[in-house]
Amino acid sequence: MGKEHKYETKVEWTGNKGTGTSNYREFERSHTISVEKKVSILCSSDPAFRGDSSKYNPEELLVSSISSCHMLWYLHLCSEAKVVVLEYTDFATGTMVEKANGSGQFSEVVLKPLVKVKDASMIDEAQALHKKANEFCFIANSVNFDVRHQSTCVEFEG
Repeated sequence: MGKEHKYETKVEWTGNKGTGTSNYREFERSHTISVEKKVSILCSSDPAFRGDSSKYNPEELLVSSISSCHMLWYLHLCSEAKVVVLEYTDFATGTMVEKANGSGQFSEVVLKPLVKVKDASMIDEAQALHKKANEFCFIANSVNFDVRHQSTCVEFEG
């Protein structure tokens, strides 16, 4: 068995408007996610579930976690392969299917990274490393839905 890592977070509900959960419509879904010595993240539920659209929701954070983990592995693998990445931007999307009873689950996340490399000769290897990054991504390996990639790699022109 490999090394074990533990992560501690604090999630605190901040949406009590005075009567708690006395009625479904009488409380906010606002909450704060915090980790010791880090900036807090203001969250709510998706607006479709009575949430505040100006705050992050758990679904966005899940998609962002997958995207971020993939990017970090990808950049690591590129550096080992001598593929020089100069810019990386991902436009990830996640699809959640809501069931008739109100529950739901993600059916897929699609990562759409735009990668700019130093030299055109690096493009093929840069494209191929997305598959390997997906195999190593801790978060992608922890979910029960497909994580697909529609990557674009181009030569940096700057």
